[in-house]
Amino acid sequence: MNEPRSFASDDRPVITGPRGQRGHRDHFAQSERLARQFYRIGDFAWCLVGNGLSNQVFVEAPEGIIAIDTGESVEEMREAIGELRERTTTPIVAVLYTHFHYVQGTRAVVDDRASMGLGADFPIHGHARIAGNLQRSATAIGPAYARGLVEQFSIMLPTDGPDGNVNIGLGFDYRNARHAPFTSGHLPVTHSFDGATTIHVAGLEIHVQPAPSDADDSVTYWFPALDAAVHNIVWPALFNVFAIRGEEYRDPRVLLHGLDHVRALNAEHLIGAHGPPLSGRQDIRARVTKCRDAIQFLWDQTVRHTNMGATSVELAHRVVLPEAFDDDYLTSQLYGLVEHHTRQIRSGLFGWFDGDVVNLFPLERAERADRFVAAMGGVEVVRSMVSAAHDSDTRWALELAGLLVARAESDDTDHRLLASVLRTIAYRTTAANIRSWCLTRALDLEDAIDMSRHYRHRLSRRQIANWTLTTCVDTLRVMLVPDRATGIDCHVAFVVDDEAAGLHFRNFVACPTDGAGADATVRTDRQTWLSLLAAETSLADAEATGRVTIKGSADKARLALAALDHASFVG
Repeated sequence: MNEPRSFASDDRPVITGPRGQRGHRDHFAQSERLARQFYRIGDFAWCLVGNGLSNQVFVEAPEGIIAIDTGESVEEMREAIGELRERTTTPIVAVLYTHFHYVQGTRAVVDDRASMGLGADFPIHGHARIAGNLQRSATAIGPAYARGLVEQFSIMLPTDGPDGNVNIGLGFDYRNARHAPFTSGHLPVTHSFDGATTIHVAGLEIHVQPAPSDADDSVTYWFPALDAAVHNIVWPALFNVFAIRGEEYRDPRVLLHGLDHVRALNAEHLIGAHGPPLSGRQDIRARVTKCRDAIQFLWDQTVRHTNMGATSVELAHRVVLPEAFDDDYLTSQLYGLVEHHTRQIRSGLFGWFDGDVVNLFPLERAERADRFVAAMGGVEVVRSMVSAAHDSDTRWALELAGLLVARAESDDTDHRLLASVLRTIAYRTTAANIRSWCLTRALDLEDAIDMSRHYRHRLSRRQIANWTLTTCVDTLRVMLVPDRATGIDCHVAFVVDDEAAGLHFRNFVACPTDGAGADATVRTDRQTWLSLLAAETSLADAEATGRVTIKGSADKARLALAALDHASFVG
């Protein structure tokens, strides 16, 4: 039977880095590719690698510089522009976004133009879905999304020592420490598109091709006059069909269309949102072909084995990417893992049930763990089994340690055992996502970090400052606690300055409305509303000081709002 190459069977490939970090030698080798460098591409472009999680690209057009992607903060983009200014004083006249992930530093362009005596009016081109995607990740699913980012991107790992961050696969850090305080400076798209099109920017013709990859608003920009493409689809690692942080399904069939488009361009230069730029027509064509064929292999073989009846777990062991793909970092498991990608493909095609009868009606997790541990002879026996399997049979050790921790009465001994197994996997894997996730969970189990704040909505004033009232109210609805809502039927309207929205609490849900015809109306100003959502003040205190008024069925409204899992509305 094939065995997935997800982590080594022993410590032979594990090395120690310059700051005492422990990890797989191939994971450390990725750091060399991500090293900070301001690449010159031909005589028309620059690409800054190693400044953050993503690259910043500058194209020299007849009418000025086109900046492509602006990073995670104003400080990040400011540093990139600083590199540009050491080479040219030509002003930035336009910004292009490849997708919604790296668009937070655009105000640095405004500052740079101001330093030249130029105004803040310049075109920003990007997909029409960018605005919605930025909002989606921060609202209803905010806690889970943020928790996933923390776990996948080493955000709470130390800098030094065995658990210290090495790299996160596509960059060194989610946010470069040099860029603190990470000022958000997003500027929205002014010139949008929602399909293949041709645009003219700063004297250049640019062909835009939608290329959904890790975002459904991702596009490839082709500059025919420069024989170059800027993209977010050929990564410096095997593409992440499955993101361990949790994301919407990334359909490989859709991804293949984007890769085939890049391949058909036959470009002399390929400049990515991540990793070093590539040059050389023949080399690019061969490597892009291999990238797209790796993705087809994963889909085809997952479907083949699913048709033969393989369950999710069986797929993880049966679909193994041939070793021939390991000779190029573009198709190596340096970010995520094949065994997780195959399971995601199956789930994306057919849903969560994989045909394993055990998964059809499983026991509750803690009860299952209690019964299994008892059947194996008790807690001490299972702990001994974990210790015996720890180094040479790590998958078995992980399963056993997971049972111990899932028990209703697990204790620190069990948590330390599971943390130790996760740490072993983290050090032995080539995949950055897996090292980060396992170490973050290990530190949390050991109480070395506190992840509890990422399991509930904790809305900050900065986070919600630009949300509409409708967005705020729509987010509140997922905080309803059913046990608190028994017998409640109350339509509550919220009026904040000149905005209105509502929630109808009924049948154990809070249904969004426009507020018309409500039983009660909660009226306040914008600043008080933000204070309420950020839990800086309570509804009771705001009422007592006259900053909030409730007209109509006030008592029913207070009772309904108390059904929300939010400190400002309870009590």
